[in-house]
Formats: sequence, C-alpha cells, structure tokens
Amino acid sequence: MTKIHPSSASASITAAPTPSLVSESPNEAVVLTVWTKSLLFNCNGFTVYDSKGNLVYRVDNYIAGNKGEIVLMDAAGKSILTIRRKRLSLGDNWMVYDGDMKVNPRFSVKKHVKILNTRCLARVMSSGRGGSESPSPKSSSPSSTLYEIEGSYAQRCCVVYDHKRQRVAEIRRKEVGIGGVSLGGDVFRLVVEPHFDTSVAMALVILLDQMFGRSSSFKR
Repeated sequence: MTKIHPSSASASITAAPTPSLVSESPNEAVVLTVWTKSLLFNCNGFTVYDSKGNLVYRVDNYIAGNKGEIVLMDAAGKSILTIRRKRLSLGDNWMVYDGDMKVNPRFSVKKHVKILNTRCLARVMSSGRGGSESPSPKSSSPSSTLYEIEGSYAQRCCVVYDHKRQRVAEIRRKEVGIGGVSLGGDVFRLVVEPHFDTSVAMALVILLDQMFGRSSSFKR
C-alpha cells in the first residue's frame, strides 16, 4: 500500500508543535501533502504533512452536524484559524478568524456563482481590518477582492491568484512511482509560494471542500 506521508511517527495526535513552514530557500515554494481524513476520528477531516513527513495541520471537527464552524489546528491541537459560515447572507459566504476569535475576521471567502466565468470558483475578500496579519496589504475597501481561486476542485487542479494575477498557491494531484500513478482525490499536494501564509492556503482548501467537495451537492 502506498504511503501517504514519509514519516509514520508524525501520525501521532500528540505530535510536537507545528514546525516552521519555511522553505529551505526563500525562492522555493512550500509543498504540503493533504489527506482528507481525520486521524482522531478516522473519518472526514484533514491531516496535513510537510515534505519531511511532519504533521503540521489538522482538522478534526469536520462532521456533518457541525458545518457552521470548522477549526484549523496545528499538530499540537492549537487553533490557528476558525472558519464560520456567514449567517443571513445570500450565497455561500464564510468568515475566517484568527485562533478561536469571534470578532474581527481576518478575511472572507465567497463562492463564485456567475455562469460567464466558469473557471472562477471563489473569491477571497478583504475584511477591512487590514494590518500585517491580513492575507494581503491593507485595502481601503472592505469588499475588495484580494485573491481569486480558479480551476476544478473535483479534479484537484486549482490555482490561487492575487490581484496582479500572480500565483500564490496551487492544489495538485499527488502522484507516486515511476509511472506517476495518482493517489486519487483523497490525497493531494498543496503548493504555497514563499510569501503566502500556509495556514491561509489550507483554509482555502477547507472552504473549497465545503463548496465543491464531500459536503456539497455541486461538484466542480
């Protein structure tokens, strides 16, 4: 059976705190392996490893009865980002907060529904909070688009572009062996450029899965 991650020792739920997700070279992207399973419940969730097999992120509360709130944690179980569905809003809208905060969202993500642009899946919008912790430089408009996500999540082929159309993150199928055999949709790569926050990139993966993946009736 093909190994999903290089190091079996990293599979422990009581793993050490998340190591620094910085590439060895400032010009190299960080490559993560994403597994759509929770180690804690052995069911739907996310388990994320770095290139050395270290457990770096996990999602354990991704269950059918709790779709309104999803927590992205580090390997030790500390809340990194909390994702909450925006109430009383038209469309599929989500707010992303630092840690387990319930005020001052870091950014929001809105599902794209216009038929004319079929490549666009979702837009990452400014919360108006600005500051160095925001996923992009401060914006004067609280509804401005920071990033666009294009591609097909069902095919595990997506790219996140910034406002200059520069690639900041990408979802790719994970292939192994000489022949490049795909591991299917349950295991894939998340490639994050050096200047982009890996936790934000992983939050976008979670939201794409909500909008177009296992819990969605609309696959794209």
